[in-house]
Amino acid sequence: MDLTVLVTDDDQDIRDGIEIYLKNEGYNVLKAKDGKEALEILSKNEVHLIILDIMMPNLDGIQATFKIREERNIPIIMLSAKAEETDKIHGLSIGADDYITKPFHPLELIARVKSQLRRYTQLGTYNGAPHSKIEVNGLSIDREAKEVRLNGEIVKLTPIEYKITELLLTNAGRVFSIQEIYERVWNEEAYNAENIVPVHIRKIREKIEADPKNPRYLKVVWGIGYKIEK
Repeated sequence: MDLTVLVTDDDQDIRDGIEIYLKNEGYNVLKAKDGKEALEILSKNEVHLIILDIMMPNLDGIQATFKIREERNIPIIMLSAKAEETDKIHGLSIGADDYITKPFHPLELIARVKSQLRRYTQLGTYNGAPHSKIEVNGLSIDREAKEVRLNGEIVKLTPIEYKITELLLTNAGRVFSIQEIYERVWNEEAYNAENIVPVHIRKIREKIEADPKNPRYLKVVWGIGYKIEK
């Protein structure tokens, strides 16, 4: 399967450098200098993952992510400077799947790209697991169709949100630590999990809970982790 990555950064040297490494891994590469150009490319091409810088002219990475998530659930990896910690968290909260801080080692970025693409492309592949349909008090998951429903209505989740929900719902009642959720969902050793996992949990709550501040389904067990109540 030919996979295409869209690299969006206002620094041409960064765009070109990332392109070299991605092409060496066999990926097709498209490039954009800002969020506005990225949206134009997305409207005309099939893209499987977006690498998106936060600070860009015309349309920055935060605004672009928000617009992309209105229609698409493809993985988004944000690039950010250390001084943009608040922006990184905001980016995750509106739908980015991962972020990497500049300056970064190209091989680390490639590893993140591979992880996200593997997860995204496998979402449509049934793994043959038993109990493909599970329901807990109106919240259900169909692992074959890769759908989560709330009282019969499809819940629109990003790939990461789906995987977290799948993990917790198929193990309803069991408490998972933040580190364990990260390692199970990202398929890698926990890295900055305390800043990443809670943001995705909050977004899931906003989509499945009538009152996210008093959740019925996705509960925190203080000092331990999260679970979906049976």
